[in-house]
Amino acid sequence: MTRRTDWADHTAPESRPGTAGRGHGGGVEQGDHGQGGGYGEDGFGEGGFGDDGGRKGGRRRRRRGGFDGHQDSGPPSSSRAEKGEPPKGDPAERAKAICLRLLTGTPRTRKQLADALRKREIPDEVAEEVLSRFEEVGLINDSAFADAWVESRHHGRGLARRALARELRTKGVDSTLIDEAVGQLDSEQEEETARELVARKLRSTRGLDRDKRLRRLAGMLARKGYSEGMALRVVRQALEEEGEETEDLGYEAF
Repeated sequence: MTRRTDWADHTAPESRPGTAGRGHGGGVEQGDHGQGGGYGEDGFGEGGFGDDGGRKGGRRRRRRGGFDGHQDSGPPSSSRAEKGEPPKGDPAERAKAICLRLLTGTPRTRKQLADALRKREIPDEVAEEVLSRFEEVGLINDSAFADAWVESRHHGRGLARRALARELRTKGVDSTLIDEAVGQLDSEQEEETARELVARKLRSTRGLDRDKRLRRLAGMLARKGYSEGMALRVVRQALEEEGEETEDLGYEAF
């Protein structure tokens, strides 16, 4: 028998100050990337592309909110989010309370919330009903999540389409939605970002021999999801601009 629940009092969690929602409680902060826009740990302007770029102003500043917890590969931790949850009661009410608290902290995909409910031993049929209703009212929106993730992680961390798609797959986003989200980036934009990454890292490699510089710079791009061909092309051009001979460089130098 289908469980009837009252949804009148359940509305979208409030976004943090300074952010604009994207349909699932978190959203992408709108604004200049050098002023803390997006959900990435680091942005352009102050600190560049995180640990691969130079720093301005000396000390790195932590950013709050958004996708700061992106490194967790498993379901979101629910112990703190569920503080105050009654130990007994209607499973549907418990499920709604769990989801609302988790969504208040940061945007989540449907799979992440489903994993959290399963961990809390919410019956599958109850979880399915609650999650479907959350989708209907816009509290869960995997498409908006994927769009926001791509926008934030590309501009904040300089990740290429391949790395972004890999991250979204680990969060349970449907492959069709992933393709649509990473499709926001084209090859020209990706290459421009790769050049900015190399320019920020280039100075720290001065004094090393040419091949070592190539491996270090190209390796940095590869870890961010750029193809070998693009990495080699971008790094060679950057080294040539510094007077390095690169005619004999090929893929074997990686």
